[in-house]
Amino acid sequence: MPETSLEQGAEHIRHPVDLSGEEGWIPFDAPSLVGASLRFVSGEPDGNRFRARYYRDSEQHLHARIWFGPETEGPPGHAHGGSIAAVMDEALGLAAWAAGYPIVVGNLNISFRTMLPLQKVVTVESRVVSAQGRKVMVHGRLFCDDAVYAEGECLCITLPGR
Repeated sequence: MPETSLEQGAEHIRHPVDLSGEEGWIPFDAPSLVGASLRFVSGEPDGNRFRARYYRDSEQHLHARIWFGPETEGPPGHAHGGSIAAVMDEALGLAAWAAGYPIVVGNLNISFRTMLPLQKVVTVESRVVSAQGRKVMVHGRLFCDDAVYAEGECLCITLPGR
């Protein structure tokens, strides 16, 4: 019986995945900020779905290195759009938290630019672009080298009493 693409990729993922950041990026301990709510994307550092590591740059903007494993497959050999949306939701929401805004995501708009191959490490960069009252707007993009896989904007709502 032929192996599925998930089984074919299983051998490769036993090896470590390099999620190191750029020069000048400082590792960011996201779970210490928001707690265990990062389980869905960031919860299994050696898992077959996602592997993620967060950083801040000198301007305190949030960046992430994310690996999309075989369990994120949608179209054959490529990440499912929902897996990309989950990563964007976590990274953009976390950018607001890291900037001092305890929030929930109210609206997330994603433009998918090109298909993302599985088992690829990509960068997510995100930044808070405005804050008015309880509304915080965050923009971000998911890319590797010159390829932009997705861009998004996230309307976040601050939690009352926090």
